[in-house]
Amino acid sequence: MAYNYYSKSCPLAEQVIYQTMVIAKQLHAGITSDVTRLAFHDAFVEGCDASALIKSTPGNLAEMNASVNKFLEGFELIDAAKFQLEILCPNTVSCADIIQFAARDGVRLDGGPFYALPGGRLDGRVSKASRATQFLPLPTMNVSELKANFAAKNFTLEELATLSGAHTIGEAHCSSFKDRLYNFTGNGDQDPSLDPTYARELKAKCPQSATSDDTVPMESEPSTSKVNTVYYRDILRSKSIFTSDQTLVNDPITRATVVQFANSTEIFFQKFAAAMLKMSLLEVNKPGGEIRYHCGSIN
Repeated sequence: MAYNYYSKSCPLAEQVIYQTMVIAKQLHAGITSDVTRLAFHDAFVEGCDASALIKSTPGNLAEMNASVNKFLEGFELIDAAKFQLEILCPNTVSCADIIQFAARDGVRLDGGPFYALPGGRLDGRVSKASRATQFLPLPTMNVSELKANFAAKNFTLEELATLSGAHTIGEAHCSSFKDRLYNFTGNGDQDPSLDPTYARELKAKCPQSATSDDTVPMESEPSTSKVNTVYYRDILRSKSIFTSDQTLVNDPITRATVVQFANSTEIFFQKFAAAMLKMSLLEVNKPGGEIRYHCGSIN
């Protein structure tokens, strides 16, 4: 692992990935949040080894087909960048590196901080849906469950609240949080921690008949569509979409972090960049790694 890792072997690697993201964003504005989420879901299962990209086979149900990854997207962008890089620099740039560089560039394109990333990650050869179910956090988790989940990956409570800030961009599927609106405790009730006025707005967009394809913006002020601190102000106003976001006020450390970020974009950007860098280095380069020819299958 090293900064400017491809400076000699593939000097245009990072530029190709960035331009691929620029073009993709012109076609689909939400691709930036899709790839950021993909980077997180890859990192938390088997480490940053592109195991989230491996397709299932008759003998193995892979991560991408786990229920927790039902709405995972961004695969086509990674494949597009990989296709170009294989022509430019065959068997040189790993799929794992492409994911993390693309996520960094997505944050940058959405107005967030730019941060330098080392390269040199290898692609893994193992991808199991059961591992995704075991390690990925759920939108229904409370702060104690999230604390244990992130601690298993050596993240602090402050870093938990920081990485959650990725929810400042993108959309949420109605099916991921409808229970908060219509059946919170199993008795047809509404989550009392959700602002009543905002709940009515969400119900208008996510009726009980909503399908799994129906979505709403992650923030209460969707016109921003940028990496910013509205997400944290929403938490303090009880306007978070997911339980896992709203629950951050229920621990003194995560609440203090939420308050700090709600009041300072500069501090949020600084700590978000550091947390994303740390995430990009999770469990890299285990024995047996490779550089895949195609991101969806091992060599």
